[in-house]
Amino acid sequence: MTSVFHRNASKLTLNFVRMALAGLSVGVALAGAKADEKPMVLELFTSQGCSSCPPADALLKKIATKPNVVAVSLPVDYWDYIGWKDTFASAQFTARQRAYAKTRGDGHVYTPQIVVNGLAHAVGSDNAEIEKVATSVLGQKGSLTVDLKMREENGKLVADIGAAPAGTPDTAALVLLLVARDRTVMVGRGENAGKTLGYTNVVRQMTKVGDWNGVAKRIEIPASELMLPDTDGYVLFLQVGTVAWPGSVLAAAKSKGL
Repeated sequence: MTSVFHRNASKLTLNFVRMALAGLSVGVALAGAKADEKPMVLELFTSQGCSSCPPADALLKKIATKPNVVAVSLPVDYWDYIGWKDTFASAQFTARQRAYAKTRGDGHVYTPQIVVNGLAHAVGSDNAEIEKVATSVLGQKGSLTVDLKMREENGKLVADIGAAPAGTPDTAALVLLLVARDRTVMVGRGENAGKTLGYTNVVRQMTKVGDWNGVAKRIEIPASELMLPDTDGYVLFLQVGTVAWPGSVLAAAKSKGL
């Protein structure tokens, strides 16, 4: 089912200010007050065939530019049957969303759905709910507790991963997501027929590029693996589990401009 709940994206700034004044860490993280804060990871499962998704896509665009937010769009394919085949959708993303639901144990799969730090979900167009869920995962075991620094040098991407703090899972995969930073689509049929929709950080490829076992480690990725013809940025996740069966995100980083 599609979500029927949403919030006006114009309330975004007001909500962030209110959260910060209340002393909640997530308010600081989403507002990007300090560039060295741990980032918040948001994965938006969306579809061009979902009439409830455009407000979520617009909200993600506003949030994604914050320094401490790593946000990506993962278009799913299960709405293609209603008359419009999503031009970005991947069965891999549909499987990932369903795997998250099984890992959490709640079975909730819908659009627009945001998964926060790989641990909890919220309606993707509901900013207040996203903030509530983000607050709930802060401090949870494995929620962005590992240091990750990346840089480009000598024709490669270098990822320096820190050691696992006490109480943090000590095995994870380093996942590279190649993204199309800003794209628009004219939808010809289906629930959004006639609309021109905007998308932010659309994942075009997601692959594991290394393993981590809890000790500090450096992983190098050739520059040739960082770009596809339709991509202009990338994201790294250090994540428990596998690409197909993901768990908590231990660390994340994004390239400049995302």
